[in-house]
Amino acid sequence: QVQLVESGGGLVQAGGSLRLSCAASGRTFSSYAMGWFRQAPGKEREFVAAVGWIGGITRYADSVKGRFTISRDNAENTVYLQMNSLKPEDTAVYYCAAGPRLRVGSREYDYWGQGTQVTVSS
Repeated sequence: QVQLVESGGGLVQAGGSLRLSCAASGRTFSSYAMGWFRQAPGKEREFVAAVGWIGGITRYADSVKGRFTISRDNAENTVYLQMNSLKPEDTAVYYCAAGPRLRVGSREYDYWGQGTQVTVSS
């Protein structure tokens, strides 16, 4: 069982940066791939980024490549999403998730946080 708590969301102007954190409970954090997803009002939840067990392998949605960076600290049981050059279309609730392997589909993840709101003003 893994419990996930996101933080770091907020309101930022276009072009600005935010760093999201996701703190995980449990002793098996390092055995999970971790992903970030987001959901904007009226839209389906979409994949943003994911990182493998030890952080060496990452994947990104095309819409965030070159702007967002996912990383993890297994000693701190935390995964991060550094978001730079933010755009209004990045506005959404951001969720972190844990699953057995690095995948882009939300159904592949077993545990989810409650989400943190990111709002980018133009």
